Amino acid sequence: MGLWDLLEDTGHGVSPMSDEQARSLSFQDWVNLFTYQGVDYPMIQTTMGPLNEESVAATLAQAYRVNGPVFALVMARLQIFTQARFQWARFERGVPGELFGTEELRILERPWPNARTAQLLARMEVDASTSGDFFARRMRRRNGRGFDRLVRLKPQHVIIVLGSETDEDDPSDAPDVELLGYAYRPPSGKMYFYEPGEIAHYAPVPDPDFHYRGMSWITAAIRDVQADNAATIHKDRFFRNAATPNLAIRFDPSIGIEKVKEFKELIEAEHKGLWNAYKTLYLGGGADPVPIGKDFRELDFSNTQGKGESRLAAAAGVPPSWVGFSEGLEGSALNAGNFTAARRRLGDGTMQHLWTTAAASLETILTPPQGAQLVPATKGIPFLLMDGLDAAKVQQTEAATITMLIREGYEPKSVVDAVTTGDWTRLKHTGRVSVQLQPATGNDQGDAANEADEGGNT
Repeated sequence: MGLWDLLEDTGHGVSPMSDEQARSLSFQDWVNLFTYQGVDYPMIQTTMGPLNEESVAATLAQAYRVNGPVFALVMARLQIFTQARFQWARFERGVPGELFGTEELRILERPWPNARTAQLLARMEVDASTSGDFFARRMRRRNGRGFDRLVRLKPQHVIIVLGSETDEDDPSDAPDVELLGYAYRPPSGKMYFYEPGEIAHYAPVPDPDFHYRGMSWITAAIRDVQADNAATIHKDRFFRNAATPNLAIRFDPSIGIEKVKEFKELIEAEHKGLWNAYKTLYLGGGADPVPIGKDFRELDFSNTQGKGESRLAAAAGVPPSWVGFSEGLEGSALNAGNFTAARRRLGDGTMQHLWTTAAASLETILTPPQGAQLVPATKGIPFLLMDGLDAAKVQQTEAATITMLIREGYEPKSVVDAVTTGDWTRLKHTGRVSVQLQPATGNDQGDAANEADEGGNT
C-alpha cells in the first residue's frame, strides 16, 4: 500500500490532497498525517548522531575536507568507481547474457546539464562516504516541457519514511515494515514527499540499527580519524613552537620572578617558531637548559601515524599500497605478486560491490526492458586492464576444454554453453565417439562393399 493510498483513505478522515498541497505541508502537518488509526509512520533522519562524548572537531564531511588520509581514500575509490558505465542484461541461470543499451539509459549518460555518468558516480561516492547515503530524484518531462534529469538531494535533509499496518509502537521493528517514501526538508522548512520510484537511494554499507539507511565507512574509523588529526596537530605544534625537543630552563633560586619573566620574553622572541629553529642558544649566568620530551625518531612517529593510516585504508576497503600510504610502500607489499593481489582485492572486492549496488539503486528510477536488469559495464576500464592476461589464460584453457569435449562426441553448442556458464549439466552427447564422429559417405560405403567382396572371393 502506497503512502498516497493511506493519505487519501477518506474512510479514516483524511481528505485527498493535490500534489501542490501535499508538497507544501509544514513539518508538523506531516507528523500529524503519519500517525493515525494506531499506526505510526516514523521519520528517520539519515544524519548521524553524536559519536563521541568528547568534543569532536570534525564531522564525516569535515573529515573528507580536512583529513589527508580520508580524502586520499575517498579519491582512490572515486577514481576507479567513476570508470564504470551501465547497460541492460538478461540473466539465464544466474549468468548475464549479452549487454545492450536503450534510450532509457540516457538519463544516466546525461544526468544533468554538463555532466555524464562519471560525474553522477563521483557524487554517489562522495555522499556515500561522507554520510552513508546518496539520494537523487528523477525529474521527468511534463507536458512536453523541460527534459529528463536527475537532482541530487542533500542527505542531511532527507528523511526515510517507514510504515506498518500492524499494531506496533515502533514500525521500524514491525514484521511488515514498509518503505513508504522519502521526505525532503530543506532549510526553508517546507516538506516535500517522493515515492520510492522517484528516488534513487544508494547506500552501499547498511546501517545495522535502521532499515534502508546506509552508514559511512568513516563512521567505523572515526577514532582513527581523530587520532590522525591529533598526530597532525602534534607535528604542526612541534614545528611551530620550536622544531626541536622542548626545553626547560632551570634558574638559580636567587633569581627573582621578574628577571625570569624578562628572560622568558627574550628567549621566545629569539628562538620560538620555524624561522628561529636550530639557532644557537645563549644563556646568562644562573640559567641552565634541560631538554625534555622526545623527538620524532624517539617517538617512532612515522610508524605510529602509518599504522593509523592502514586502519583507515582497511575501513575504506582500499589496500594501503594502492593509495600510497607509507606502510603500503615498504617491504614485500610492493612485490609484483603482492601488489597485483592488492589491486585485485580492490577491484574484485570493493569496486564490484560498489558497482553492483549502484546499479541496483539506479534501476529504481528506470523502466527496465522485459526480463532485463541494470548491470555495470566494466569492460575497458583501465583499472581492470591488467586482468587481461589472466582473462586470456582462462579463455585459452576454456578453448582447450571445448576442443577436447567436441572430440569426445559432445554437441558443439552444448559444449560452449556448458563451458561459458560453468553448468556442465548442459552437455549433450551425440552418441558417437572417436572416429565414429564422422558420418560415412557414399564412396565410403562403396569402398567397404568392395572390400567385403574381395574378402569373399579370396
